[in-house]
Amino acid sequence: MLDIAEELSRWAEEGRDFAVATVVAVSGSAPRDSGAALAVSADGTALGSVSGGCVEGAVYDLCQQVLADGKTVLQRFGYSDEDAFAVGLTCGGIIDILVTSVPAKGAVRTALSAAARGRPMALARVARGPAALLGAALLVHPDGSYEGGLGGHAELDRTAAAEAHALLEAGRTGTVDLSEDGSHCPGGITLLVESNVPPPRMIVFGAIDFAAALVRVGKLLGYHVTVCDARSVFATRSRFPEADDIVVEWPHLYLRRTDTDARTVLCVLTHDAKFDVPLLAEALGMPVAYVGAMGSRRTHADRDRRLREAGVTERELARLRSPIGLDLGALTPEETAISIAAEIIAARRGGTGTPLTSSGTPIHHDGERRGAEMAA
Repeated sequence: MLDIAEELSRWAEEGRDFAVATVVAVSGSAPRDSGAALAVSADGTALGSVSGGCVEGAVYDLCQQVLADGKTVLQRFGYSDEDAFAVGLTCGGIIDILVTSVPAKGAVRTALSAAARGRPMALARVARGPAALLGAALLVHPDGSYEGGLGGHAELDRTAAAEAHALLEAGRTGTVDLSEDGSHCPGGITLLVESNVPPPRMIVFGAIDFAAALVRVGKLLGYHVTVCDARSVFATRSRFPEADDIVVEWPHLYLRRTDTDARTVLCVLTHDAKFDVPLLAEALGMPVAYVGAMGSRRTHADRDRRLREAGVTERELARLRSPIGLDLGALTPEETAISIAAEIIAARRGGTGTPLTSSGTPIHHDGERRGAEMAA
């Protein structure tokens, strides 16, 4: 739901009544992940998507039903011979949708307002459990404090807030199962936790023409993109108009002082030993998501030797993606940027980079992990 928070916050400010359908669990092949949402206002306006078009009509009707009677609904959509053409989910997956009306006050409205303003926080809602608790919400702040409640059980609220805070710190959206004993609810409950965090960082080292193309692709993928180069004549706003930040500084010194996390990707395009070696020696010891370096295989072999001499361990060297990118036969800066982005996506999602036509593997590699099975 937080993916459409800005628009929903505007609806709230305008005094509109609306219901929101949110994907709370996914199994198998499905086009959208947990947290994707479709909202419907009282005047029939629709916003967002839960399935890329597959079941939108049926979910739209559910939203109108919830607006009319105020009752929260948990509905499963899956593929079968009987319902395939009725709702259109013909991709073979199963999705569970939580449909709730959004009250004028409370944790959900506060969360929408905070997300629209870019404030980090997590929204935890009961996605499976007793009917009376479905949709109950907690808003969890970065310092661990929270507001709202899940049915008046203080211990349940504390447990839920702690679980949501852990996902918030990891920048993740997902489900959390709380056991019967821990939740004080027969059968336990499942929470959907949506985290609103700043976008992940992509830091591109080397202000070259390939970097300009990679900046554009990085922005398309939702990264906050920084270009860093020690040469002020090349690291200019006119050459990188789409970059969020342009830094003129020795790359390894900048990397040492800037903020990174487990979602950060580092793309080293300088292919110059005086920049590469100290930078990569720093980067490969950091808990970031991806470290890639541009250069020919000869350049890579020389750089590999220099890094060993600088004290980089074999384990750290194994993290280096070099030469950077997937083998797409890329020649132009734009094609090369796409090959780099493809490798970043594959590393993030567990893909192989092989053609789907011949791989025989599931299209969605994390399909079995994302979204625990929930009772129909």
